[in-house]
Amino acid sequence: MRTYLFLLTLKSKHVHFILAQILKYFAASQTKFALRCFSSESIFMLKQQSVLTGHNASIFALSPAEDSQSFFSSAGDGWIVRWDLNLPEMGKLVVKVESQVFSLLYLPEWNRIVAGNMNGGLHWVDLDQPDQTRNIVHHQKGVFRIRRVGPYVYTCGGDGTLTRWDPEQVRSLESIQLSHQSLRAFAYNPERGEMALGASDGNIYLLDEALSLKTTIPNAHANSVFCLAFSPDGEHLISGGRDAHLKVWETTALSNVSSQAAHLFTLNDLVFHPNGQVFASASRDKTIKIWDAQTFQLLKVLDTIRDKGHVNSVNALLWSASENRLISASDDRSIMVWEE
Repeated sequence: MRTYLFLLTLKSKHVHFILAQILKYFAASQTKFALRCFSSESIFMLKQQSVLTGHNASIFALSPAEDSQSFFSSAGDGWIVRWDLNLPEMGKLVVKVESQVFSLLYLPEWNRIVAGNMNGGLHWVDLDQPDQTRNIVHHQKGVFRIRRVGPYVYTCGGDGTLTRWDPEQVRSLESIQLSHQSLRAFAYNPERGEMALGASDGNIYLLDEALSLKTTIPNAHANSVFCLAFSPDGEHLISGGRDAHLKVWETTALSNVSSQAAHLFTLNDLVFHPNGQVFASASRDKTIKIWDAQTFQLLKVLDTIRDKGHVNSVNALLWSASENRLISASDDRSIMVWEE
C-alpha cells in the first residue's frame, strides 16, 4: 500500500474542496491508500523562540532532565548546565569537569548524570552531592555516545568498544570490540530488541540485547557513520554520515530504501518529532533540516540567514515533549529553541 503525501495549508479556503477531490479520485480508482493528515503549518512555520547562551566553547551534547520543561547541555568548556525552558536566560551550572564533554545522559532514578569526555573518561555526577562525582577512565580517544536501554547504560568509545554498565552500582559489566575505529552512533529498536552502532569505518553493526553481533551493514557510508535513529514503528533505520548523506534502511532485510545527499557536510545528529511523523537532521553545514518520516522527503530547512539559525556546525538535537519544541546546540556556543 502506497502512502501519498499532500501538503495543504489549512488557511486555504479551497482545502476542503481539494481533500474531497483527492478522496473522490482514490474511491473511483479502487486503489488502496493511506491518507495522513497533519498540520503542515506547524512544520513550515517552525520559528526560533529563544537563544540560550553561557557556554564558553562548542556545545556537543543535550539530554532531557527530570521533567519535560528542563534539559542539560555539555560542552568543550567542561561545563554541564541545566536549562529551564520557562526561564531560558537562567542556565544553572551543575558541575565543571577538567575536559571537553562529548556525551551526556541523565538518570532520573538516582538524580545522576553520566558524562563522557574527550579522553575516554566517564564522570558519574550525583546531582544531590556533586562533590561526590566519580571519574572513571575506561575508553580511549573519547566517549561519543551514552544511551540507556532498559536497566543498563551503554557507552560508545573512540577505541571501537561498546560497554554495558550497571548504573546503580556504577561499574562496567561487559565490553565488546566492534571496530578498530571510533564508535560514533547508537540507536535502539525496542520492536526488535536490537541495537545499531555506527562506526568511523563506515559500517553499521546490529547487535541483540545480549551484545551478540547479529549482522553488519558494510560500507553503509563512504566515511564515518555519525548518527543513527530508528523510526518509532521500528521498521526503518535512519543513518547519517560524514559523507553528508542521509540513508534509510528497512530493518528486516536491511535493504537500502533511500539514499540522498542531505547536507553539504557531515550529519551530526538525528531526532524524531514526538508524534513520529517527521524527523530532524543537524549538520556541520550550519543547518537543521526537517524530513517526512514516511516518504523521507525534505520539508523544511532552518538556516543562518532566513531563520536566524546557527552560524557554525549544529552538533546536537533534542525534540522536547514540552510543546514539541526542537532544541539545537552548536559550535557557535549557543543553544536555540525552535517552536511550532
